[in-house]
Amino acid sequence: MRIATIEVDSKTRVVIVDDTGENYWHVEDILPGFEGDMLDLVEAVSAPASMLKTAGPGQPLAGRRLLAPMQRTVRNLFLVGKNYHEHAKEFSGSGFDSSAQVVPTAPNVFTKPASTIVGTGADVHSHPEVTQQMDYEAELAVIIGKGGRGIDKADAYAHVWGYTIVNDVTARDLQKKHGQWFLGKSLDTFCPMGPWIVTADAIDPQNIRIQCWVNGELRQDANTADLIFDIPTLIETISAGIELKPGDIIVTGTPVGVGIGFNPPKFLKAGDEVRISIEGIGTLNNSIV
Repeated sequence: MRIATIEVDSKTRVVIVDDTGENYWHVEDILPGFEGDMLDLVEAVSAPASMLKTAGPGQPLAGRRLLAPMQRTVRNLFLVGKNYHEHAKEFSGSGFDSSAQVVPTAPNVFTKPASTIVGTGADVHSHPEVTQQMDYEAELAVIIGKGGRGIDKADAYAHVWGYTIVNDVTARDLQKKHGQWFLGKSLDTFCPMGPWIVTADAIDPQNIRIQCWVNGELRQDANTADLIFDIPTLIETISAGIELKPGDIIVTGTPVGVGIGFNPPKFLKAGDEVRISIEGIGTLNNSIV
């Protein structure tokens, strides 16, 4: 099942989208009394695929603006660095990695503020006054449904509500200058997300293809089977001392092929178009301005 946030008559609405991506149904028509956003839905409905049944003809999605499925009410974005084997190697050899380890022995977890979130089709600002080394990172994101602390790997998938796509846009010069990653990851609009959430039953996150094109050139083409730390490990690690809450987002890392992996690097600039596709989810499109 696909669940999206769209704009209808200048109002934000949560909707179910069919498998063709052509029609939608308002969640409030399926779930009487519901008036909230996606976070409210995550908190209210633990098993959307079984509880949200559409009926009758939907409305055409064409002409509607798709917003980021999770809005700025998100409590936390947990992101993971150097989490694909081949990307860890390219990052280590890029000159931008301040750590001594090529392949990490434990997940590298950092955050970026929810203010960075924008949807598919939205502009991503290049911030030329701050950075001249803007990079892209195609990533699979996990939406937490059932919260908890001390979650065991064996139980981790029971806490997953769904999945979406994130572009973890990064200012590499800021990342290198400051030695930590928060500032380089957190400029406004640096977290494109979407186009929607697919429910946890819709895909096998351990074996799906992830791709990224810049101006039509395929840059990243990998499979989540190359992850160093899988989703259960990430959930167990983060929840060990931090209580995960419904709607928290874990962004699992990017594969090989980012801009700094080329010689010379291929950084983003105003006018570029970035397209990210993940098998079973959809496509996230954004322009750099």
